[in-house]
Amino acid sequence: MPRYKLIIEYDGAPYCGWQIQDNGPSVQGALEDAVKAICGTFVRVNGAGRTDAGVHALAQVAHCDIEKPFAPGRLRDGLNAHLRPHPIGVLSAEIVPDDFEARFSAIKRHYVYRISNRRANLALEIGKVWRLPRRLDTQAMHAAAQRLIGKHDFTTFRDTECQAKSPDKTLDQLDVIRDGDNVSIVTSARSFLHSQVRSMVGSLVWVGEGRWSADDLAAALAARARTACGPVAPPDGLYLVKVDY
Repeated sequence: MPRYKLIIEYDGAPYCGWQIQDNGPSVQGALEDAVKAICGTFVRVNGAGRTDAGVHALAQVAHCDIEKPFAPGRLRDGLNAHLRPHPIGVLSAEIVPDDFEARFSAIKRHYVYRISNRRANLALEIGKVWRLPRRLDTQAMHAAAQRLIGKHDFTTFRDTECQAKSPDKTLDQLDVIRDGDNVSIVTSARSFLHSQVRSMVGSLVWVGEGRWSADDLAAALAARARTACGPVAPPDGLYLVKVDY
């Protein structure tokens, strides 16, 4: 039975997240419906990351086993045809070895959080960025962010409902980059805790607003307590950019 690797782009706004849940439509559910429409039977579609409600993806990775063989290009086009009008696009499909796992074979995940740091209201990017009209000190944010690099107990930046067995994660990258009014927070790690990126972003915004110093951020990390975290950034600006294998 062929195993297919899919690269998927989606707008997360209409969904309760990647994973199928009882409280609303999911990206995984829409994809499984599309696969069933093509092959006539239910097929589980396994994703590389369980993006939260409202979080977007530029290149989510998934795999599925389909008994009926398809040319990869035909599978991609067929899925896209059945996904309309969902804001989900299958960018590519390819046949991979049977031991490939979208989630467990991944060696690094890359996210970007986008902030619009301008006074004007959003027009074209509503739901796609976090608008913060007050000027952020992005140099201070970047310097503070480096205090989170490396292996730490990230309990402070972990959702209380996180199901990970351990709060210990190794953060490889956390950069704050300004381009005019656009601020990007770029981060990479093998894996992240539930809401970790949005929690780190919200705390870094406090640094950018002058409420916290780099030492305050480091103290929050060292506290290993969810109550020590700053605000959790909204999902609008978060994108899964790439998964490495």
